[in-house]
This record gives sequence, structure tokens and C-alpha cells, in this order.
Amino acid sequence: MNRPTTGGFEKTPGWLDWYENPSRPRFRVPPGAVDAHCHVFGPGARFPYAPERKYTPCDASKEDLFALRDHLGFARNVIVQATCHGADNRALVDACLAAGGRARGVATVRRSVTDAELQALHAAGVRGVRFNFVKRLVDFTPKEELLEIAQRIAPLGWHVVVYFEAQDLPQLWDFFTALPTIVVVDHMGRPDVRKPVDGPEFGTFLRLLREHPNIWSKVSCPERLSVSGPPALPGRCGPDNPPYADVIPFARRVVEEFPDRVLWGTDWPHPNLKDHMPDDGLLVDFIPHIAPTAELQRKLLVDNPLRLYWPEDVR
Repeated sequence: MNRPTTGGFEKTPGWLDWYENPSRPRFRVPPGAVDAHCHVFGPGARFPYAPERKYTPCDASKEDLFALRDHLGFARNVIVQATCHGADNRALVDACLAAGGRARGVATVRRSVTDAELQALHAAGVRGVRFNFVKRLVDFTPKEELLEIAQRIAPLGWHVVVYFEAQDLPQLWDFFTALPTIVVVDHMGRPDVRKPVDGPEFGTFLRLLREHPNIWSKVSCPERLSVSGPPALPGRCGPDNPPYADVIPFARRVVEEFPDRVLWGTDWPHPNLKDHMPDDGLLVDFIPHIAPTAELQRKLLVDNPLRLYWPEDVR
């Protein structure tokens, strides 16, 4: 199915539409599980895409997201502002409000944001801001501006989500470690999984987590990191045929060493993929390979996201 973008926007050539009929996962997530990284796009007719965007997605509505949530067995979502919407958080806020307390948000804001606007975002369910350092997706924002934003959101109890690529971590280290909030790293800092898990590049990322207990990591997006790709026979996934097998050692290392500071999410609707579009059910079946015990699964999917996004529900 080719999903058009509405509102007069033309989808970026080569963009793959999200998977229409995801499989039912074999792995059953624990009660209260949170998909802690997903997005909504538009619809463009109601929530126009940012003029400065570097890609135009297909529309992916809150209704589609909530249907996927229920199909996969999750209880809640954390919706992350996508770069195609810039700092216009209206689609994100609309989805959070429609979720009736079952969604929280991570917004993008500029230095010009007012205190009243931050309070309104908080009331809608926003609990963090995202700083994107992937050069092919966004233009560079001065670090002093980002630090000012972090200092302003800290009293709200929000955190900062950072997105970067592994080779850029040494240049970003001092900035990340100076932030006055919890810092959540998207997708393990996008390691090159062709390199050894015990090698210096991934070792730098692990050292960041060891030395700075305020830094967390998402162990999501194997479909972006994998070189081997999904199994040739995805319907037969199991211990001997795991999905995205080359990513497993990296994610499992992070989960097992930092079990109280990890999060997982689908990344639906999988922005800007051009090689293959993952089956979201298969992504859920990736989880027991990186969190092999019930205790690790509960921390990854329930305890940690509740502590960060719904602390009022933590007993």
C-alpha cells in the first residue's frame, strides 16, 4: 500500500511506507509495557510539515499508532517529536492528549520558547526534549542554545534525549556530560555493528554510561543498525533464527550491564528507511534476545519507562 501524504505535501522519493499488517509477536510483553520510542506524522492536512525539514514522510496518524500499540500488546507510548515537524509540536501534543494518559511526549523546542509554552507542553504530557546531532537530518544548533534549553526544562523534571552517530561521540562527550538532567541516548548511539562489541568505539559509549549514572540508553532500532537484516524466514524466528542477530550482542551488553537505565521502542513508523521496512511484530520478538530474563524484560519495558515518564504511577 502506498500511503500518500496529505495537505499538498509530496513524500520523499524512495521513502518506504510503514508495514501494513504487522505479525502478532510470539513474545508477550509484560503487563503495563511501554513502547518508549515512536512517532506521529501529520496528517499533513491538519499538522503541516516544517518548511526546513530534510524529508517528507507518509502520514502516520495517532489512530494508527494506538492501533499498533494494542495489536502488539503494549499499554502506553512515549511519542518523540520527529524532525520533519521541526519545533511545531502540535501533532505530538494532539496525540498525547488523545491517549487519555496512556502517552507521554518528547518535544523539540527552540530558545524562544516561553515559560507558559513549556508549562502547556508539560500539562499535555511532555516530559523531555530531543537534541538531534545527526547532520543528515537537521542543521546544527549551537550547543550554548541547547544547554540553555536544558537548564530551563530541568526544574520541570524533564530529561534530554540525544540522537547522534557513534563516530561523533568523542566530540559530543563534554556537552552530554555537562547537561543538568537525565540524558537518554537514542538507539545506543548508532554503533557500527560490523565492529567488535568489545572494540574501542562501542567501548567509548559503554564508558560514558559507566562514568555518568544520569545517562540512559534506548536499545531500539535494530533495523537501522543491522547489516545482516531480518531473517530470511521471519515466520520461523526462534533461538536459532533471531531477528537482526548482529545487533543482539550490543543491545544485550547494554541491558545486562545497565538494567535500570535502558528503554525500548518500536520507532514506528520508522522514519526515512529505504532498504526494508520492519515488521513491528518481529521487532517485539527481538526483545527476549536482548533481555533474556523476566526481570530484565520488566525493567526494560515497564519499570524504567514508568520511573522516567509516569513517576506518579510508581509505587
